[in-house]
Amino acid sequence: MADLNQLADVRHRVRVFVDFWNYTLHMKDVDAPFRTDWSKLGPVLSRAAAKVVDPAAMSEYQGLNFYGSWDPATETGRRHHRWATRVVDTFPGVKVSIAPRQKKRSSPACPGCHQRLTKCPSCGADMRGTEEKGVDVRMATDMISLAWVDNYDIAVLVSSDRDFVPVAEFLETRGIKVIHGAFPPRGSELTTRCWGSIKVPQLREKFRLTTSS
Repeated sequence: MADLNQLADVRHRVRVFVDFWNYTLHMKDVDAPFRTDWSKLGPVLSRAAAKVVDPAAMSEYQGLNFYGSWDPATETGRRHHRWATRVVDTFPGVKVSIAPRQKKRSSPACPGCHQRLTKCPSCGADMRGTEEKGVDVRMATDMISLAWVDNYDIAVLVSSDRDFVPVAEFLETRGIKVIHGAFPPRGSELTTRCWGSIKVPQLREKFRLTTSS
């Protein structure tokens, strides 16, 4: 018979992968004034995911990988970059990957005549917006490469992007369990393809940033 102490010592190594803008926008829809304590988010999701896999096991928090983008052309974007790289990236276990947003190739079109407007007719400013490039690819690459070097047993994937479905399915073939950090009903297809899921909004009081934090 297995020693009860040995059973109690079973641990699952958990790494958390967060699509920052996807997470932030969904949380804002749930709780508009909510602010995240990024030093607590990873450990909270890590423990919850381990319980989904094995209620009797302990979790070993391997870290949180933060993926986002910033606009170098605006002061708001530059402040966001400083916050991510000088504050969030200093928390234990947190690794920040943040890429500059890029100008869209095409300009917006008039809904009437469909002519594209490259410059504002009033002030002459560039009408092209910005977009993320390569953030999802970097996130997917890290999930696979870290699994390949045996860095974790369980991945918590915080995104509603269905493009991660092939990643979750591939990792399962390697014995890695992907737990979807979900904001139901968004991302329902990804939830069904992952090994399991946790409802992030239900856990938010455990990682809410308070004035005393």
